[in-house]
Amino acid sequence: MSKLPRISGRTCRRVLEKQDFYFKRQHGSHMIMRRDVPFAQVVVPDHKELDRGTLRAILRQVGLSIDEFVKLL
Repeated sequence: MSKLPRISGRTCRRVLEKQDFYFKRQHGSHMIMRRDVPFAQVVVPDHKELDRGTLRAILRQVGLSIDEFVKLL
């Protein structure tokens, strides 16, 4: 099992876009990403570095393992 990387919110957004998510809107420093099929919506903070717990929660919501996520980086 890979270690969870330390990445920015924008890097997370680029990885999610590879998984058919698209940028829906932004409210303050929070980007709302959406996928239509199967439906999923996730909020990604636009921070320089995401906390590990926040990134882990995002991965859980979109159904990606840490290894899959690291390969998409």
